Amino acid sequence: MSFGRMHRKEDARFIRGRGTYTDDVRLPGMLYGAVLRSPHAHARIVSVDASAAEAHPKVKAVITGRTLEGLGLAWMPTLSRDTQAVLATDKVRFQGQEVAFVVAEDPYSARDALELIDVEYDPLDAVVDARRALDPGAPVIRDDLEGRTGNHIFDWEAGDRARTDALFEQAEVTVAQDMIYPRVHPAPLETCGAVADFDKVTGKLTVWCPTQAPHAHRTLYAMVAGLPEHKIRVISPDIGGGFGGKVGIYPGYVCAIVGSIVTGRPVKWMEDRSENLMSTAFARDYHMRGEIAATRDGRIQAIRVKVLADHGAFNGTAQPTKFPAGFFHVFSGSYDVEAAHCEVTGVYTNKAPGGVAYACSFRVTEAVYLVERLVDMLAAELGLDPAELRMRNLLRPEQFPYVSPTGWEYDSGDYPKALRLALDLAGYDELRAEQADRRARGELMGIGISFFTEAVGAGPRKHMDILGLGMADGAELRVHPTGKAVLRVSCQSQGQGHETTFAQIVGQELGIPADDVEVVHGDTDQTPFGLGTYGSRSTPVSGAATALVARKVRDRAKIVAAAMLEASPDDLEWAGGRWSVVGDPSTGKSLAELALAAHSDLELPEGVEGHLDAAIVYNPPNLTYPFGAYICVVDVDPGTGQVKVRRFVAVDDCGVRINPMIVEGQIHGGLADGVGMALMQVMAFDEDGNHLGASFMDYLLPTAVECPSWELGETVTPSPAHPIGAKGVGESATVGSPPAVVNAVVDALGPYGIRHADMPLTPANVWRVVQGRPFRTDLAIP
Repeated sequence: MSFGRMHRKEDARFIRGRGTYTDDVRLPGMLYGAVLRSPHAHARIVSVDASAAEAHPKVKAVITGRTLEGLGLAWMPTLSRDTQAVLATDKVRFQGQEVAFVVAEDPYSARDALELIDVEYDPLDAVVDARRALDPGAPVIRDDLEGRTGNHIFDWEAGDRARTDALFEQAEVTVAQDMIYPRVHPAPLETCGAVADFDKVTGKLTVWCPTQAPHAHRTLYAMVAGLPEHKIRVISPDIGGGFGGKVGIYPGYVCAIVGSIVTGRPVKWMEDRSENLMSTAFARDYHMRGEIAATRDGRIQAIRVKVLADHGAFNGTAQPTKFPAGFFHVFSGSYDVEAAHCEVTGVYTNKAPGGVAYACSFRVTEAVYLVERLVDMLAAELGLDPAELRMRNLLRPEQFPYVSPTGWEYDSGDYPKALRLALDLAGYDELRAEQADRRARGELMGIGISFFTEAVGAGPRKHMDILGLGMADGAELRVHPTGKAVLRVSCQSQGQGHETTFAQIVGQELGIPADDVEVVHGDTDQTPFGLGTYGSRSTPVSGAATALVARKVRDRAKIVAAAMLEASPDDLEWAGGRWSVVGDPSTGKSLAELALAAHSDLELPEGVEGHLDAAIVYNPPNLTYPFGAYICVVDVDPGTGQVKVRRFVAVDDCGVRINPMIVEGQIHGGLADGVGMALMQVMAFDEDGNHLGASFMDYLLPTAVECPSWELGETVTPSPAHPIGAKGVGESATVGSPPAVVNAVVDALGPYGIRHADMPLTPANVWRVVQGRPFRTDLAIP
């Protein structure tokens, strides 16, 4: 058997409307919850009067911050070991923060009762600009923390400062640019929610919620509620999109749990779209200053970066604790750079908490955007073609494994081959000729290139962890007497096709049809412990665990085969999905035959147990590093500023491809994400902290109208750090596409002498740039 295209096994239920999402959960006697949210971005809470709401005939409970404070549940830990208010007690710190929770007999009554709660606020000045947050006179947002006198969270740096500075002093050419990667939102089709059911008789808590990390949620619930983990069951049913926004725990989840404990009945809470956009985890929000040093002939020597990271009111960043700036280490990109240095400062502001990496790329997206913009600006400064400049500086195959200037070891790659393929697929020389003709006619056509290296897999343990839990994943595999198998994994799918691809891995290793393998996930009572799905870690970590546990089962089958064939295990070979005596394939026994024998009274060697099953905990030895070359072609209307993405060529190398059809689907989705981020998406606020994008009328998402027909290519460079050579691909397109689009738009505006423009490049913002009027992406104010 071999890997290849296979229709998704999951689709049978989805296309028939048989998927089960959190809002589909119905339990006997279930009640409904609703959250009262703050209209202010920053205000002290003077009083909360819930008496009128409690008197509502259909209201069963009203929970406030003071209620939770009495239970010791007012604050909860975040994935970055910060704390976050479940319901505000002292003050509110962002617009939309949770203040009270109503439990009623139906969702409409719960919502109606919110209006009966009287909250008196004392408004405070808000800080929404991360650059102002560090001013000496700026309002202190986290004054709940002992000794806190400012809004500074952390300082982090990587690379060799002295060597980098020395290279800049000697450089023949330097380019510098301030740029912003604006705050954006994952905006999944399904919003967040939870159904909590606490059984007072057994003391068991069951929580259904669309979480990307069920086991991490169970651990956090145990920390918050003080319940032992074996008394908590987290079920993550089908998820309508996550993209990183469903990794952490939200206050509504905890409130639903408390509501069930207080009322003795199941409680469901589901947020609406405005709540989702206002209060759930955002991504990006990096203010960056990048500098690049090079020789006159285009040899990049050094990169220097300073970053201000806006983490909102609470630091809920879902990324490894040891790296508060995530994987920004890869800011030197895919290039052979002598030295590099970066500094990142994290700050609190009066915005929704978090810092989750959209599509969970752990800040790789921001790093790649920064370096790819700098490379394009360097090409303009030197008068070189952007493709030629990249080709001169890309890492070469013989340099792998390559240790970057920040100490990270890139596993494998043939970067020039990928770029050449992208240029060939795009017809690059012809495109440049067409551009020259169009410019002569006064038309604005742009060609943008980006090359990216991504770091995924979230390992190894010695380098990173979340909540001290490491990054290992478990896998358990059992083969039944008939040769059918059940695989239990700790990662969780939100559309990636795990039920298909992991079955294909087992089928490849054991020589059985993928249709004969059931994949179980999303239930902490039914699966081994693991950290879930984010950071493109499904295939690099759980996929690796799946391959290795299948090999353990295959090795057990070898012992059974030796007993059946009355031969030494050393005399057997595995070929064609069968164990047979070396040189005599006719003696072979298939896995189905061996499974039946393993469950029979076959006499096995002393100390060898029957049955074909195994379990494993896999701790990745290194990250994996997928990469790619993207080319975008745009047309810009100089009168209106409208940008049309005419073509997009994407060449990805994610190592060995298990199911090319699913890989292509992942890339299509990520490319659409990238077009949206580059051209239309921004979480905007006014200076008082009012959220200006709390609906899809204001927060725009790309549709098929804005996206071209994607043109895909591939190279395959297996990863030596993975059992089957796979690298992961779920986030790659969201990493590589935004800089390609922005580079294309800036290239189109070249006749105006424009070297840089910040995202989102909406028609209004492009028009402003053409008119020489700067715009701010951190606020919705010109």
